[in-house]
Amino acid sequence: MSSLAGDLSPLIDDFGLRIGRAMGWPPMAGRAAGVLMLSSAPLSTAELQSALDASKGSVSEMTRLLVDSGTVRRFKEPGSRQYVYEWRHDAWIGCLRHMLGQTRELLTLAEHARARGDELPEPQRGRLREMHEYYTFMVRQMEEILQEYTTLKSP
Repeated sequence: MSSLAGDLSPLIDDFGLRIGRAMGWPPMAGRAAGVLMLSSAPLSTAELQSALDASKGSVSEMTRLLVDSGTVRRFKEPGSRQYVYEWRHDAWIGCLRHMLGQTRELLTLAEHARARGDELPEPQRGRLREMHEYYTFMVRQMEEILQEYTTLKSP
């Protein structure tokens, strides 16, 4: 790991292990999240490669995952041709929005499955009903959590 990580190497490795496991990400994505969260400035792909001792392809895949998760922002600095990555100032709101989006997708699946399952025997219809109830509940709760947290974090 480069001097960028310095004495933070154990902490960054811990990110890789714990965030990676909790989010279902590869450990490298957790380590990239740690590097970006702890960095004082945006980092280029090359800088992330150096910090993580990883290939360009691996860094590209991990940063795409982090951008998609709502925690990292990809942009070009004024006057630069290359993209850089930084931990978003509203990363946790972005993370909540991402999780809510995933849960809404699963609610949509539950709605479609339930509508198509009318001809199934009761045990299967009951499972589809429970799935729909669960995701309806989860979307409602996550919307409330997002609203509360967003209000909490508003200036």
